[in-house]
Amino acid sequence: MGSGPTVTQLNLHRLSIFLTVVETGGFSAAAQKLYMSQPSVSNHVRNLEQSLQTTLIDRSGPRIRPTAEGEVLVEYARRVFLLTEEAVAAIREVSGVQTGRLEVGGTTTVGTYLLPRLLARFRDRHSAIECDIVVGNNGQIVKRLLDGELGLAIVAGQPGAPQLKTETVLDERLLLVAAPGHALTAEPAPLAPARLAAERFLLREPGSQTRDLQEAALIGWDLDDMAKADMWGPETVKQSVAAGLGISLISEHAIDAEVRDGRLVVLEVDPPLRPRPVVVAYRRDRLLSPSERAFLGLVRGLRTWPASEVAASEGAATEVAASEVAAEG
Repeated sequence: MGSGPTVTQLNLHRLSIFLTVVETGGFSAAAQKLYMSQPSVSNHVRNLEQSLQTTLIDRSGPRIRPTAEGEVLVEYARRVFLLTEEAVAAIREVSGVQTGRLEVGGTTTVGTYLLPRLLARFRDRHSAIECDIVVGNNGQIVKRLLDGELGLAIVAGQPGAPQLKTETVLDERLLLVAAPGHALTAEPAPLAPARLAAERFLLREPGSQTRDLQEAALIGWDLDDMAKADMWGPETVKQSVAAGLGISLISEHAIDAEVRDGRLVVLEVDPPLRPRPVVVAYRRDRLLSPSERAFLGLVRGLRTWPASEVAASEGAATEVAASEVAAEG
């Protein structure tokens, strides 16, 4: 046999520490995240390098970075730890364990306005499983899925990564909104797109699927030259529109409460925009855990967007009032 490194020298603990150093960008940051001392972290990485007979971390610059060999090991390390998670999931499935943790990702709008309601339903059925929500824009969530950091995510629009399997769950519309009292709210509906040309349009941040649709809508309406401003996240966009900073296209579910209480007004435009799909996405090669599969089953059973508690209670109150009127009549 040769004298080179063998598979038995790939200590998983050291491999995990090495991966954390790379992902956090330094030995000190990794030590803080792992609750270890910096010398201990450095020693584990050095021992891993010695066992593999190569340098994995370039320490010559102001910031550490993986060498070419280190980059290769990072990719394989992620796959190794993904497989270990799948192994645990498979064992739990065989033993029928119904406890654990479910982590679900969501793009900003979906993660804010849909996932909390879905996980509340899930917890009603599986109270022993703890639930976490990871929210980011489309690019961030897709990357976490591809890197194996997330098993499942619900995203607005179809992600383009071929490694992901997607299932359409619902659809949603983007609605054009303005502040109450805006001049456009007094004009007869529907508005022709040309009537919007003098307005300032508020865009979501780059990387957001909503922004892609906003930009496509402006091009389709021949308004790509209108004044624009960037805003991060749907809440910032809503508050900015309500303050009179401009108009914007926002998910119908993100503005439900504001439209009901009069803080925002929907502007009807002709031609209207086509709805976008809301999909559940996961890696084709990933074995989902029992809790992830149970959540996927819940999502597959959706027919309509879950109503908020406020909307549901208002709807119930309306029904009660109507029945009382009918009884009096």
